[in-house]
Amino acid sequence: MGVVGLVVHHGRPEALRLAAEVAAWLRVEGHEVRLSEDDATLTGLEVLSSEEDGWAEGMDVAVSLGGDGTILRTVDRVALRDVPVIGVNFGQLGYLTEVEPSGLRHALHQFFSGAYELEERMMLRVRVDAPSGGLDLDHADALNEAVLEKTLSGHTVRLSVSIDGRYFTTYATDGLIVATPTGSTAYAFSARGPIVAPTHRALLLTPVSPHMLFDRTLVLEPSSELSVTVEGHRAASLAVDGRVAGQLAPGDRIVCTASPHRARLVMFTPRDFHRILKTKFGLADR
Repeated sequence: MGVVGLVVHHGRPEALRLAAEVAAWLRVEGHEVRLSEDDATLTGLEVLSSEEDGWAEGMDVAVSLGGDGTILRTVDRVALRDVPVIGVNFGQLGYLTEVEPSGLRHALHQFFSGAYELEERMMLRVRVDAPSGGLDLDHADALNEAVLEKTLSGHTVRLSVSIDGRYFTTYATDGLIVATPTGSTAYAFSARGPIVAPTHRALLLTPVSPHMLFDRTLVLEPSSELSVTVEGHRAASLAVDGRVAGQLAPGDRIVCTASPHRARLVMFTPRDFHRILKTKFGLADR
C-alpha cells in the first residue's frame, strides 16, 4: 500500500469535495493519506492532518487538485524528496495538469500498477545574499521563476547582472525575471519572452518594461550562475513562483543556478506540448 499526499486549491469547492471523496476511497483501498493542516480543515479531514515537517517523508505520490498554481505549491512541498506529482485540472486547460477530475481514481490505479511515465522538469535554485539583513531567506527552489521587481509605482529599479562572475549590464527596469523553460509560458511570456519546450534545460533572463534599448531575453546554459544585485537607492521585491519572499535593499543580491532537484510530473499519455500551445492560443489547424 502507498502513501498519498493531497494538495487542494482552497478557492474551488469542487476540488475540496473531490479531495474528501478520493481520501475516503484511498483509505478503503488501504493507502495512507496526508493533508496539510489547512487543507485538512477545509475538506473536513482533520484526522488526516499532518505537520509540515516530514509531510513528504516516505510519500509515494502527491496529488494536486486545482490548476497550475496548485501544482507549483505541490512541487514546492515535495521536490526535495523527489516525490512524483499528479496534476488534476480544475478550471481552464493548464500547462502542467494531466488528469481530469472524473479520471482521478483510474489515474491512481494506473500509478500504483506502474502504468505511467515521469517527465522531469528543471528547477531553479535561488540563493539570497542580503547584507542589509532585510530578508531572512537562505535559498528557495522554483519550478517557474524568480522575480525581482520595483516596489514604487512610477519608478524603475536598477538591477546589475553578472553571468558566471563577469559583469554583463545594469538594467533600469520595472523588474527582471529569471525563469526555467517551464516558466517560459508564465510571467516571462507576458513580458514578451520566448516560449521554450519545458523539458529543455536553460536559464532565461527577461526584463520587464526595461527603460533602455536592450530589451531581449537571454537564454543561458543550465550550468550558468546568474547574479542580480539591487543598485541605486531603491529596494526591490523578490517573489519565487508567485510567492512574495520580501524586499532586497540596495547592495543585496540573488544568485540563480539550476537546482539540484527536479520536478517529477506523472504522465499517463505522451504530453503534446504543441497541442497545448495551439489550444491555449486558439491556433487553427489549417
